[in-house]
Amino acid sequence: MSTLFEHARKLDAHGQVDDFWMLVEGDTILSTGHGAGPDATTRVDVGGHWLVPGFMDLHGHGGGGHSFDDGPGEMEAALATHRAHGTTRSVISLVANPLASLRTSLNEIADIADADPLVLGAHLEGPFLAQNRRGAHNGEFLRDPAPYEVEELLGAARGTLRQITIAPELPNAMEAIDVLVEAGVTVAIGHTEATFELAREAFDRGARIITHVFNAMPGIHHRAPGPVVAAFEDERVCLELILDGEHVHPDVAAMVFASAPGRVALVTDAMAAAGSHDGDYSLGSLTVTVHKGIARLRGTPTIAGSTLTLDQALRVAIQRSGITPARAVEALTLTPARALNLQHRHGLLAAGFAADAVLLDHDWKVTEVWADGRRI
Repeated sequence: MSTLFEHARKLDAHGQVDDFWMLVEGDTILSTGHGAGPDATTRVDVGGHWLVPGFMDLHGHGGGGHSFDDGPGEMEAALATHRAHGTTRSVISLVANPLASLRTSLNEIADIADADPLVLGAHLEGPFLAQNRRGAHNGEFLRDPAPYEVEELLGAARGTLRQITIAPELPNAMEAIDVLVEAGVTVAIGHTEATFELAREAFDRGARIITHVFNAMPGIHHRAPGPVVAAFEDERVCLELILDGEHVHPDVAAMVFASAPGRVALVTDAMAAAGSHDGDYSLGSLTVTVHKGIARLRGTPTIAGSTLTLDQALRVAIQRSGITPARAVEALTLTPARALNLQHRHGLLAAGFAADAVLLDHDWKVTEVWADGRRI
């Protein structure tokens, strides 16, 4: 059964094409073009609206009132919220918890990923983080990356650990990076006190992402450039950016895009309140209060994730940071795919790519979502 999307304004990392058509068979794009399209079993008239690739979120903790740390049912409910906002492929992120709890969660994510190809695997944001940069992670559960513990976590994930965040200054961290890279895990540095020099060393050892750039790490100082500048300078490194207008000022976000063209991945770092309402929520073992859409550890000024969805990040990028639409869409699609070495299957509306697509109106709001060729 084939589906033809026609009369679209296609926008992806390769640019804009008007009067675009896309022929889909099963879960794959067969061909694309513009003007009159071929015959198909089903036709979808896009009506001149934007058609962009499905969004990919490298880093999120929940949504719709549900947390990824609370078991399979909660994971699936949170994923449904983000899918309604255009995120067709998700990495499920876990905060720092006791190792036994993390092993259980990794095993549950592996089961979900086995059954649902839209789930790319797991991201361990903890427990190998710096105490002084822990943010909304419970300091009681932070630890140094002992080799046998890294191996236990890898085993629990059963090949589905996609990403892990590590503070490279911790004892054994560089050796852990070696082990993880060899196992095919994408290593990120974050929640760290790393200097410019130490960040460069981590990147040379194989780390390829900087977790939510500027947040939970040293900033840029004229005599101490820090990990942010190290990431700017390294063409191998992808920079996660939480673009909700709060975590990073929109003008600083524009500087990030200019300093690392094609290497910025917009992420949500969303906790359970994304797509939900203000109030108290759990983030791992900690309580978070959301007021006017801003999540903070209860009783503190510490930001605790976001209430962001990726379509909101797209609008902030275009409307407040002045990023061109093509570059903003790239940061939601092809760049995160590259970060996970999935760029040959995801991130473009082109033949041979996964049939993931989002229909947006002229205000950049999601109206319909398809994943693997199915409307979701």
